Amino acid sequence: MVIPTPDSGVLKRIYANLVGSGGRFSLDIPDRILQRLYTYGSLKDTDRGAEFEIKNRLQDAKVTGVSRVVINRQRIDLEDVRVVTADEKEYTLDEIDEDQPINFPVGRTVVIVIEGVDLSTGEHEIDIDFQADPFGELTLEVTDTIRDEETVGGIPRDDEDNYSESAIAERHEYLEETTGVDLEHVPENSFDPHETEGNVENFIGVAQMPLGVAGPVQVNGEHADGEYPIPLATTEGTLVASYSRGMKAINLSGGAKTTVVDDNMNRAPVFVFEDARNARDFRDWVFEHIDTIREKAEATSSVAELVRIEDYMTNNHVHLRFDYTTGDAAGQNMVGKATFAACNWMLSEYSGYVENFYLEGNFATDKKASKINDLQTRGKRVTAETTLSEQTMLHHLGVEPSAIHHHGQVATLGSFFSGANTNGAHPANGLASLFIACGQDEANVAESSAAMVNTTLLDDNSLHVSVTIPSLIVATYGGGTGLPTQRECLSMLDCDGAGNVNKFAEIAAATVLAGELSLASAISASDWVTSHDELGRNR
Repeated sequence: MVIPTPDSGVLKRIYANLVGSGGRFSLDIPDRILQRLYTYGSLKDTDRGAEFEIKNRLQDAKVTGVSRVVINRQRIDLEDVRVVTADEKEYTLDEIDEDQPINFPVGRTVVIVIEGVDLSTGEHEIDIDFQADPFGELTLEVTDTIRDEETVGGIPRDDEDNYSESAIAERHEYLEETTGVDLEHVPENSFDPHETEGNVENFIGVAQMPLGVAGPVQVNGEHADGEYPIPLATTEGTLVASYSRGMKAINLSGGAKTTVVDDNMNRAPVFVFEDARNARDFRDWVFEHIDTIREKAEATSSVAELVRIEDYMTNNHVHLRFDYTTGDAAGQNMVGKATFAACNWMLSEYSGYVENFYLEGNFATDKKASKINDLQTRGKRVTAETTLSEQTMLHHLGVEPSAIHHHGQVATLGSFFSGANTNGAHPANGLASLFIACGQDEANVAESSAAMVNTTLLDDNSLHVSVTIPSLIVATYGGGTGLPTQRECLSMLDCDGAGNVNKFAEIAAATVLAGELSLASAISASDWVTSHDELGRNR
């Protein structure tokens, strides 16, 4: 009987392995990807023997056996090997087989313990053959190092409860001894430090920033509709006053009309191939299997929805931008997990050979401004606009409408010439202050501040001003939004909790618009320096 040869997919790979290996098979996983199963720095010499950690960074699996362990080219008797799971269950190797596998989902770790082996400080070679469903037979070859821990310093921590009073006090003592600084203000905080778990490690206190309130500002949005006092955390004198001035101008003009036009959070893995033709074939295969890829990604979250995959080819690389909606969360971690699951399925099912893979190829430009995000959106794409009368411009902002309009044209040319990420005056100022007050990831200001400002001088000498933020990354749920102070500031805006992220995005855009109006007017009227002299630290 002739067995037909599969011509595509994972069956082709299994067939090739079966024919070439006498009945045992393994999926063809590149060594560079396979080595990521090993946790570097985990090799230790302990009371129970030498041990190291393997972490599943590929896809959900089951460990069905360990057939060979070699340390420094010395084969280990398998009776001396133990497998310890994350819940501290210990297995001998004869307790693990296809009928009695160890569940090994993505993110789970197992520790391999080798009794009777003493390892000295320095480098050690490790070879291990093990079986895992659906991968088959895998061989892991790595070199790891045991360091002299006594020579490696570190911040004091408590593995049992690192947010306890005693752990925090130990860190205070450490800092005072090593730096000579008497910590008087840093340790003062008004909430249980345990509330910061998941937001910060090695907690020592809080960085107290001045918190002011600007406005209120009238927002006429589809989600935000009303007057909102704007909490701004800043150390820059004049900032709150300047934004308040811009907000008053908006209010005198009937408010800021705000519109969210797109919602898109990305993760952009990159796949490396032998040549461009293999890269193109993989790209084509991805879009042929888009429905299954979407299913694998969305299975990791009750919120994330994969909207599309963008493909960008260069050399022998395939950059794929996975675009999601993420509900009320900013979603970077959410989409990372979803994309990771999808990519693991792709790597296991694709019949061709992928030389290398990285979950992020720097094409999502996370926390970096970029032209791709200006064009394709990352976070919320939102516009705030208003039309100011000549009277409002003259009597409140102290400048002719034509002066701001001309300055906007000149500043846009200057921004183009300098390569700036915005033609605005200072979008980052209000966003950074609002982000810190409201528990946003402050590093997202890097891409959120890439605003585009436009002015139109109308026939009646009024001025239409609009600001579009193409990559406004905000959240009202998760991250730092649940911290006590930040939650109160979100509550001032009626934006705390789920269901409010678009409202917060509209308020943030209106805030940026106010800042642009105020500073552009001050520059156009030559009041910028005098305002800082009056209210700032240089007076």
